[in-house]
Amino acid sequence: MARRRYQNGHIRKRGKRNPVWELLWREDFIEENGTIGRRLLSKVLGAVRELTRRQARKLAEEHLRPLNLGRVVPQSIVTLGQFVETHFVPNVFPVLKPSSRERYRRTLDNHILPALGSRRLSDIGTLDLQRFILQKSQAGLSWACIDHYRHLLSKIFSMAKKWGCFTGENPARGIELPEKKAVREKHVLQPDQISRLLSILEEPVRTMALVAILTGLRIGEILALRWQDLDLVSGQLRVEQACYRGLMGSPKTPNSRRVLPLPGALVEGLKSYGAGKLSSTSEGLLFQTRRGKPFGGSNLLDRYLKPAGRAIGAPWLNWHTLRRTHATYFQLAGGSIKDAQAQLGHSNLSTTLEIYTLPIPAQQRAAVDKLSQLLLTTVDEQDQLASEAPPAAPPIQ
Repeated sequence: MARRRYQNGHIRKRGKRNPVWELLWREDFIEENGTIGRRLLSKVLGAVRELTRRQARKLAEEHLRPLNLGRVVPQSIVTLGQFVETHFVPNVFPVLKPSSRERYRRTLDNHILPALGSRRLSDIGTLDLQRFILQKSQAGLSWACIDHYRHLLSKIFSMAKKWGCFTGENPARGIELPEKKAVREKHVLQPDQISRLLSILEEPVRTMALVAILTGLRIGEILALRWQDLDLVSGQLRVEQACYRGLMGSPKTPNSRRVLPLPGALVEGLKSYGAGKLSSTSEGLLFQTRRGKPFGGSNLLDRYLKPAGRAIGAPWLNWHTLRRTHATYFQLAGGSIKDAQAQLGHSNLSTTLEIYTLPIPAQQRAAVDKLSQLLLTTVDEQDQLASEAPPAAPPIQ
């Protein structure tokens, strides 16, 4: 922070036909590289015909008082767009996963920079960001998208303050999100649909779908599986990496590195699929193209999974549906919510509860019938006991 200087300012007349009193003073500001600069500012105090020089001096003292008391902190002249391209992208993007980098870039180019990129960081307040969020919500974007925009804006201002390009409070922290509403209906496959799906799909997509349904792996984790990640003797699978658009990297979250049990049906399916494939490439990919490269999840989805979904009456089918199907039936089979969280590799328990598990109508009905039977039986037994009890003795007068 630059040394604070006491200023009287300089008052001068400006103009000939209608002269005015003008105050000149210097003020610190934050340059684009984060260093403190100093600039000359001016302000019109009033018309000369309406104010004497002494009155203009008093107005100048009032205007400069917060500055001389140290209540004015240097403000950045850098715009949000300049900060993003000069500092945020070069220094934050390299530490992100490829999928996060792509999503951040798309959000910046399509939404944040067109709306706010030309404005100075110091001029953007919570109200400005609140209006931006509400406009996106009214445009029909999902709650998850809106929350992602808030998170990215908060990260931008947090980094700007950490690197000395912004001195105020993070305005994104005060954003209020609209009510959370589901934009798309969530689905899971029924058991008969799973059987029909597996009978329609061809290899290797069939085994990929079987792995997704019985383990809950993400498609990126399935594409990155190697034969050395499997222990078919003890029935275990290690998740060590993930594939995104042909690039191998670490799994999505720290909790995504995990060891999962393999059910007997999947062990047999993998043995059958792996006959003659165990030494195909040096990478040892479980699922690979003819050139020994990983498959593309989107390509497999469009060419195989989507057509199979339409054939079984599930046009909404995608890789995420298989993961949600596993999570839903996992708990139905007796797994606890903590077990489901570990199985899916989620960092937050709320993600498992709110996004990946759906109620099964048949199970709900069975539970309600059992509950009503229990409660009504209890009431009948209480009535029977009351009827068999001896009459109460008359009160003593």
